[in-house]
Amino acid sequence: MRALGFEPKKEEIRKMISEVDRDGSGTIDFEEFLTLMKSKMGERDSKEEMIKAFRLFDDDETGTISFKNLKRVATELGETMTDEELQEMIDEADRDGDGEVSQEEFLRVMKKTNLC
Repeated sequence: MRALGFEPKKEEIRKMISEVDRDGSGTIDFEEFLTLMKSKMGERDSKEEMIKAFRLFDDDETGTISFKNLKRVATELGETMTDEELQEMIDEADRDGDGEVSQEEFLRVMKKTNLC
């Protein structure tokens, strides 16, 4: 969420998780995260915000999000995703098969998930 420009407090995060945590586990999976972010992003200029988010991932300014970029962001945010899970995210978005996610591919995924 911080990568997308949100700065929620711990109590706000707990409340947001409880609102979308369908299985009551106290954690949210990717689908639940998307549900949460749909409501949060609704108040913003979605495409502009998604381009800003893309740039936060693309810190080496190559115009793409590489596995290295995604891993860095996950680590910075304290996410405990495996390399395999991170690679699956890249593979899901990578339409041209170059192993990286272009801005166009990123926006496509965001649009597909109604975040943009």
